[in-house]
Order: sequence, then structure tokens, then C-alpha cells
Amino acid sequence: MRQVRAGRKPGPDAPRVFRNWRDLPPDARGASVALGNMDGVHLGHASLVHAAHAARPDAPLAVLTFEPHPREVFRPDDPPFRLTLAAERAEALGRLGVKILYELTFDRAFSQISAETFIADVLHAGIDARHLASGPDFAFGHRRGGDTTLLAERAEGLGIGLTVVPLLSDARGPIAATRIRRLLQDGYPERAAALLGRDWSIRGVVAHGDERGRTIGFPTANIPLGRHLEPARGVYAVTVRLPDGSEALGVANVGRRPTVGADLESRLEVHLFDFDGDLYGADITVALHSFLRSERKFAGLDELRAQIAADAAEARRILDLAG
Repeated sequence: MRQVRAGRKPGPDAPRVFRNWRDLPPDARGASVALGNMDGVHLGHASLVHAAHAARPDAPLAVLTFEPHPREVFRPDDPPFRLTLAAERAEALGRLGVKILYELTFDRAFSQISAETFIADVLHAGIDARHLASGPDFAFGHRRGGDTTLLAERAEGLGIGLTVVPLLSDARGPIAATRIRRLLQDGYPERAAALLGRDWSIRGVVAHGDERGRTIGFPTANIPLGRHLEPARGVYAVTVRLPDGSEALGVANVGRRPTVGADLESRLEVHLFDFDGDLYGADITVALHSFLRSERKFAGLDELRAQIAADAAEARRILDLAG
């Protein structure tokens, strides 16, 4: 049976992050730059990053993206939809070899910059891009007034190369963040993982709960979903990366806990197998592997306890097979 796995070495160094394009140090300019929101850093984004590197392997590899996501600025009342928040996105890009991340602050003022100004001031004068890589649907500037046709015309005049990378597709169509979100909301984390190139995870700081899980023999680490997309409500087999880099196995519930009074907002509750420690205040990452069942209301705590025990046994079986 798989237990807590300790001593995992940290992954590649995360890229250096710059929130502004002005007054960059010399070694943060002159890169080959992939452009896009990069939410999820899925296989399509990976192909974009690889194209930027292949075009100019002699130049530093960089990504230019925005924080917050423009949709969060223009449609603030939408439900949370992010696949990856800033720290997760930077870590995933680092694993792809990205050394520089231009994570430009996106606000109403920035959204007023014209497409022409974005090319001249940000891409050319600001970051001094040597080469650009974008998807065919990349749009930029005020009211999304710029497209790859304009980018190609202006970049050529400024001596900047451009690679327009076709959308990466499989038998079901283009690999896109929208498609991955739908799979997660429908309860298919394995299918989402196939498009991401890794398991989808939620990263957050463990908060104090009502400790009800401890009273029924299944203590949990509670993580607010925050700006993360809410996947299908229910129970999952999970692995958890702990602050020391070790990995623990567990079972998790996403939802509003209808049996014990129904929360106003969904939360992620994780029970770690064979673990005894205090995680309050810790930053942990929970990877969802398999959806076990939908959330439902039970007749009482005894029935809930029995079901959690069955869920834990099933999660252990799945994770043992996967490991």
C-alpha cells in the first residue's frame, strides 16, 4: 500500500516574474516570448512554449501573460473559473523551461492600451522581444482590436520574428481551457489530466474548520476554493503535496456538506491517509485523480461516517493501482 512519500526533490526553478514591462534589467530583455493567458498551462500552451524556444533557442525563453485574468476584470460577477492561479501557473511554466514570466498587471487602464501601442511600447520598447509565438486566435489591445495579422505586419517592421502556432487538437477537437473546465465540472478529472499533461490540482492555505471530521474519526484539512474553478461536487481520490515536498494520499470532498447544515460556499475538505500532523496555515496542493461519487445528504452522522469509510477504502484501492 502506498504511504506518505517523503523527500521529493523540488522541480525546476520557477521563472523570474516581472509585473511591469518598463525599466527591465538587461538580462530580462531580448527573449523569445510565448503570448497568452495560459490558464491551466495545458498541452496546447506547452506546444506554444516549445515553438517559442524552437524559433530562437539562443534567446531566453519567456511567457507574457496577464494577472488577473482579463475576464476577472471585465466580468467580476462571474463564478470563479481559474484552472491555475498565479503561483501554480508560474510553477507549471517553469517545468516547461520558461525562465522569464512577464505577468503584466491587467486593469481597466491597461485594457485601454491600443493594439498598436501594445506592440510598440510593450513588446518592442519594453521587453525587446526577439521572437513571438501565439495561437491563431490571439487577440490583444483595446477591445481586442489586434490580431495575428496585425501582429505579423508590425513585428516584421520592428525586426521581431513571429510564429503562429496551430491549435493543438485531438479526436474531440482543439485542446482548450474551456474544454478542460467542462470536463472537471462534469466529474472527469482523468480526462482533464490527459489534456493538461498532469493531474489538475487546487492549491491553497489550510484554514480552520468546525473540526467535525475529527469527531467522526476522519480529520480533514479544509481549503477554500477561492478563485479556483469549482469541479463537480462530490468525493475524489487525491494526492496532496505537503509544504516539505512530500506527498500524501487521501480522499477529498468538494461541496457544501448538506448532512451537517449546508455551507453557503463550497469548500475542499481532504482526509490524508496515515498522516498525523498539524497543517493549519500550511500551503498545500491537492491533485484530483478520480471522481468517486456525487455529493449527497445522509440521514445522520453514523451513515455519513460509514460512507466516508467506504469512500476512503475505494480511494486507497484506486491510488494503489495508480501508484
